Amino acid sequence: MSKPSKAQIFRRIAAEARACTICPDLADKTAVLSELNGSLAPKVFFVGEAPGRAGADRTRRPFTGDKSGENLQILFDSIGLSRDDVFLTSAVMCSPRSATDANRKPTRAEIKNCSRYLRQLLDLIDPPLVATLGAVGLDSLKLIEPHSFTLKEHAGTIQHWNGRLLVPLYHPSPLVIASQRGLEIQLANFQTLKQAIDNC
Repeated sequence: MSKPSKAQIFRRIAAEARACTICPDLADKTAVLSELNGSLAPKVFFVGEAPGRAGADRTRRPFTGDKSGENLQILFDSIGLSRDDVFLTSAVMCSPRSATDANRKPTRAEIKNCSRYLRQLLDLIDPPLVATLGAVGLDSLKLIEPHSFTLKEHAGTIQHWNGRLLVPLYHPSPLVIASQRGLEIQLANFQTLKQAIDNC
């Protein structure tokens, strides 16, 4: 019997994630994980927070259909990075909603439950470079391999984590850009990401 290909293994992981109902508040949601997430041989493996209600949960493609996706595209364009060259996923692969159906931050339990899929993806794809988008994405990596990185101290820097390079980045959401990390600073951080890509 022939060994399954990387694409076949990925499709199995994606199917398991989409069928998962372990999180009580997300049991009626479906994981955003398919070929639309990107390349299985990416220059950069991105880890965000969770699919947005108006964005990825609707389009089924990470960081599309909302302002966060538009901002990320601006950042990609600034360093000549194509979506064909990356893999985009999240700490939690289903869309967490509040009682009013608005986006909410994933719980620790939800992040822990989803970490098995994130671990499987990292093991399968084995990217040379990981970039996290936001604190939740960065913290989720601690469940794969412990680290002490924080956005406050390490955003826009090149670090070593789990046998590969890691660049922690702020999330490109309108709220973050308006209140914490403006677009000009994020553009500068992406220049550091380009350096990391060139070093891989």
